Amino acid sequence: MEEKTNENPLRMKFGVALVIALLTISLSLQAQGEWGGVSFKSLFIDYQTLSADGDFGAFREYTVGLEFSYFHNITDHFSVELPIKMGTANLLEEKNIQIFGADIHANYKFRDPEKHFRPYVLAGAGFVIENGDSSNIQIPVGFRLDFRVAPGAYVTWQSEVRFSLDENRDNFNHSIGFKYMFGAPKEVIIPPVLDTDGDGIVDTLDRCPLIPGLEVFFGCPDTDGDGIPDSDDDCPEYPGLAEFNGCPDSDGDGVPDNDDECPNDPGPVENNGCPLNDRDDDGIEDDMDDCPDTPGLVRFNGCPDTDGDGLRDIDDLCPNTAGPIENQGCPVIKAEHREILEFAMQAVEFEHGSARLSSGSHGLLKQIVGIMDAYPDYRLEISGHTDSTGADAFNQKLSEQRAKSCYDYLVGQGVSARRVSFVGHGETMPIADNETQDGRQLNRRVEFNMIPGLN
Repeated sequence: MEEKTNENPLRMKFGVALVIALLTISLSLQAQGEWGGVSFKSLFIDYQTLSADGDFGAFREYTVGLEFSYFHNITDHFSVELPIKMGTANLLEEKNIQIFGADIHANYKFRDPEKHFRPYVLAGAGFVIENGDSSNIQIPVGFRLDFRVAPGAYVTWQSEVRFSLDENRDNFNHSIGFKYMFGAPKEVIIPPVLDTDGDGIVDTLDRCPLIPGLEVFFGCPDTDGDGIPDSDDDCPEYPGLAEFNGCPDSDGDGVPDNDDECPNDPGPVENNGCPLNDRDDDGIEDDMDDCPDTPGLVRFNGCPDTDGDGLRDIDDLCPNTAGPIENQGCPVIKAEHREILEFAMQAVEFEHGSARLSSGSHGLLKQIVGIMDAYPDYRLEISGHTDSTGADAFNQKLSEQRAKSCYDYLVGQGVSARRVSFVGHGETMPIADNETQDGRQLNRRVEFNMIPGLN
């Protein structure tokens, strides 16, 4: 095949001049502020159909490329477009040559801009370079359809016939792609500067545009002159303090006048700003009374001593039963009662290996019921213990069950459940040596501990 060379330098110069002209027109249109858009399309190139031996059905000879277009609208119906193309082509004498081209098109649109479907016709001139060393001039004529899919966005399809000034270079170009429209800057309308309330602060900066105010408060007033703008002042007509949101505190008791039921007489917050009286009628003013809701004695700052043991009720664990101060106001448990409780620790017995009380233990537990009745402000804690014989888990459970059996018996005899509690310690708290039989017997026990107070 004869190698094709570029024999026409004038054609190359003409092509360069054409590209420069296209760029100049594009820049001038942009400078004039016309609106336009860009498009990106896939290109299908056919140099076979229009050749001397062309075949309209030779779709396999089609080649592909890409096209980028930049355009400006001159009127609602007329626009100028600058396409740039690149791809491959199958010529009669050579296959898969690289081509690059730049065109200028005049486009005419048949429908109004707001229509979703827009048909165009186009015509123009272009410059095509083949394999970077030869070129030719082509005249495109074609048809395009735009389909709007979103504001300013279109799917576009185009077909054009390109007539070349060289032999065997006439061709078809078909393309499909995406087009985006952009608009020219809109005229900026500067609104007039307004100062509706005439306070010297324009409405756009005035937080209170309808009421004359002060610049320091961004146009809002301070009617009472206390340095707090009316919009933040709970008492805008009376000078006040910032800590009370602009309200005064005439009696200085820490309660603002708008919340003070006695604004001219100081009183505590909990009494709504009014001075305290004597709510419990014990002759002690409430502000000096440690127990303002319960009548009491002067020597106890207004608190009562119900059982008269010299300890006021709020400090007395047994307020209804007299007892020494060193025992927190509770009566001391008598020695004979302590002996019964200590004896019960070993004497309360259960059937072997179980938590069932032996019948002989009932009498002793009834004595404990009597002790509980004698000390109504005491509570009883029952704790069960075992020796180390057997598994830890079994011993723990057994100690709890035995303590509960005693608890159930006492409650069943009329002792209040809120005065009795029980707990099991298993083998964890021995009081004797588990290596001896006597020691193990001592460790198998239930303790009964009297505790002053019901809380």
